[in-house]
Amino acid sequence: MSENIGLSDPDAKAKLKLGLFSYPVLQAADILLYRATHVPVGHDQAQHLEFARENAKNFNVAHGHFFEEPRTVISPAKRIMSLKDPLLKMSKSHQDPRSRIMLNDSPDDIQIKVKAALTDSVGGVSFNPSARPGVSNLLTLMALMDEDHRMEEQIAAESEALSMRAFKEEVARTIIKGMAEIKAKYDYFIDVRQRRRLQDVAALGNQEARRQAEDTMIHVRRLVGTDPI
Repeated sequence: MSENIGLSDPDAKAKLKLGLFSYPVLQAADILLYRATHVPVGHDQAQHLEFARENAKNFNVAHGHFFEEPRTVISPAKRIMSLKDPLLKMSKSHQDPRSRIMLNDSPDDIQIKVKAALTDSVGGVSFNPSARPGVSNLLTLMALMDEDHRMEEQIAAESEALSMRAFKEEVARTIIKGMAEIKAKYDYFIDVRQRRRLQDVAALGNQEARRQAEDTMIHVRRLVGTDPI
C-alpha cells in the first residue's frame, strides 16, 4: 500500500484488518499479565514491544510502580524467507506448504521442498540477498544448520562452481542432518505413548499461568481501586 494513500480510499479500507490494531494490544496484555521482564522478539516485533513498555510506564505513573518495563531481546536467528517467494518471510500460514520447512518434515519432504525452491537463472552460487534472494535464502538456511558454523559468504565461495541442482542437494542434506536430533525429539514426544505426559505438562502450565495471572490482577485491582467489596 502506498505511503501517500488516505484512509478514505476504498483500497485502504479494504486492507485494514482488525488484527493490525488488536495484535499489539493483545501482545501487551500477555506480557504485562505475566509481568515479563525480558521478551525475545524478531526485528519486526520490536515496535510492538514498545507499546507494552509504554503501557507499563503509564500505569506506573498513574498508580505507583508495579510493572517492570519489559526489555526487548532481539533474537540472533537470521530472517528466513519463503522457499517459494524469497521476498516474503517463511510462514506456516502460507497457502503453499512447499514454502516452508516444518519440524515434522521427513527427509524426503525436505529434499522435495528444497529442490522446488525458487532461485534464479544466474550461473553459480553467490550470496547477494538483494540481487539473488532465493539463492541467498538457501545459503542462510544452510549456514544455520552447518556443523562447521560457516557463514553464508564462505559457503557460497566453496559452492561457487556447483550447479543449482547440486547446490540444492547439498542444502537439503545439511538441513536434514541439522534437524535430525530435533525431529527425533519431536517424534518421541508426539508419540501416542507420551500423550499423557504432554497433557500433564500442559495442565500444570495452565495452573501456573492462571495463578500468576490472578496474582497480577489482584494487585492491579487494588492499585486502581476496583477491589471487589
